Amino acid sequence: MKKILLTGGAGYIGAHTAVELIQKGFDVVLIDDFSKSDNSLLDGIEKITGKKINFVEGDCKDSTFLDQLFRKEKFDSVIHFAAYKSVNESVREPLMYYNNNLRSMTELLQVMGKYNVNEFIFSSSCTVYGQPDVIPVDETAPFKKAESPYGATKQMCERLLEDVAAANKNLKAISLRYFNPVGAHPSALIGELPIGVPNNLVPYVTQTAIGLREKLVIFGNNYQTPDGSCIRDFIHVVDLAQAHVKSIEKINEMPSNNEAFNLGTGEGVTVLSLVKKFIEVTNVNLNYEIGPRRTGDIEKVYANPTKAKDLLGWQTRLSLEESLRDAWRWEQKLANKPI
Repeated sequence: MKKILLTGGAGYIGAHTAVELIQKGFDVVLIDDFSKSDNSLLDGIEKITGKKINFVEGDCKDSTFLDQLFRKEKFDSVIHFAAYKSVNESVREPLMYYNNNLRSMTELLQVMGKYNVNEFIFSSSCTVYGQPDVIPVDETAPFKKAESPYGATKQMCERLLEDVAAANKNLKAISLRYFNPVGAHPSALIGELPIGVPNNLVPYVTQTAIGLREKLVIFGNNYQTPDGSCIRDFIHVVDLAQAHVKSIEKINEMPSNNEAFNLGTGEGVTVLSLVKKFIEVTNVNLNYEIGPRRTGDIEKVYANPTKAKDLLGWQTRLSLEESLRDAWRWEQKLANKPI
């Protein structure tokens, strides 16, 4: 069975993917530098899987650390989650994003080449499309000017991967373009665990509902959408994690050595309707208000996930209602309240 390195393995999507891979019998090694996470989710992974986690603390920008790790572990594949991911933080701190997201990618690809590791799954984003001309967006859509430094780093990393794959035909690469991951593992043992004030919508919703935040602000009500709020494609994190398993299993069956896939439900949901759905499925009163638009946000985007269904044999199975219930159960567990 393949030995797989998960960079950023202590983070939200990395932890859920680790669970799915371990349950499928893969040998996984997790690394993280805890710059945007802590070790809380590692214990949850072990409780869910009943397996001791092989975890090493380290930074993907550190070439010496990576060299020592690759020499020791003899990996077959790499799934690269380690990146900063906040749109609005990237607008405030662009240099931090370019330095971290690009350097970690180049260092990782260099050490992979040195140790002849040729299977690479890249954690990309729908932000590579900017504001697409056609909705739902498929993988043939051109990259528009990124609306944020975060989105620009994902575009640049995909271009970097394209060039490396063109130069090295032995490399098999897949970029997974996430739409909006939400929810938590149904066990409530792992979930989204933002450091400080959440940058993503659903953890801000749940923290407001539990009383950690005074109110939720919905950024903008004058977009050209049914209720004036932005439209997104919200995908359960467990569905997303399972797409990584499919990618590892199918990577050598791809029509080219560098492919990209949209990971989404194919359904657009407004931010305001998600908030109302949360109130409906949890029966929790939520204090929210409308605020001004936020720099870096695009108006609407949701996926055409046909390619992932056809080539990976993957599609979403969990509903928005299940995502919100799982996210709420996770938040209640964090607060030590009855679920």
